[in-house]
Amino acid sequence: MKPAAFTYHRARDVDGATRLLAELGDEAKLIAGGQSLVAMMNFRLARPRHLIDIGGIDGLDHLRTDAGGALRVGALATHHAVHTAPPDRLGPGHAVIRDAMRWIGHLPIRTRGTVGGSLAHADATAEWCLLATLLDAELTARGPGGRRRIAARDFFHGYYTTALEPHEMLTEITFPRPAPHAALTEFAERQGDFATVSAAVSLDLADDGALRGGRVALGGVDALPVRVPEAEEALGSGAPPGPETFARCA
Repeated sequence: MKPAAFTYHRARDVDGATRLLAELGDEAKLIAGGQSLVAMMNFRLARPRHLIDIGGIDGLDHLRTDAGGALRVGALATHHAVHTAPPDRLGPGHAVIRDAMRWIGHLPIRTRGTVGGSLAHADATAEWCLLATLLDAELTARGPGGRRRIAARDFFHGYYTTALEPHEMLTEITFPRPAPHAALTEFAERQGDFATVSAAVSLDLADDGALRGGRVALGGVDALPVRVPEAEEALGSGAPPGPETFARCA
């Protein structure tokens, strides 16, 4: 299969990309790594008349941890760059994010695919969408009207649907605090396939190891990644961290 005919545009900066989106309207799509969009175009599931290439825009592939512990990820950072980031950029407090990258497709996909592209695509089984939901990420979008910050809980609206306005693009994703006791796992028929279902947990532990609470998120069970309050109740303050508590959570 091959895509329907389209016109290619190359944006040199964020303002240029958003200006093209505004000019070209609903028939334009942004493309960075293209690991989701190109496949959909090849199967004629998507037929944009215009493609705006943002892959060459400088300054959007950063990955850094602030003094306060917040992790800031540029929208054009690749999954592979996150997976191989040195400790001074992605320390142990964000190890769950690094570890989750191994679930994303295969190496060629991780090398080309981008963080912002995955989040904007909003597949309910995608690892970045689940991480953003679990860890209360904040997504920064830019459009002709300026910059806008969107909490992850408000960003995902349903299947492949987000709070992004038609003329906006993602520029940065912020994970506001470390999550040193977190993990993500998933089930798929084959390694590298889309997850059938995925689960992620972040525990809040006191210095003495006592459980003070936790967060649980699931992907692939609804039109968007979801938190599970009933499971989180089992991780409430005072519950001993161990098999019985985790079994109640499950």
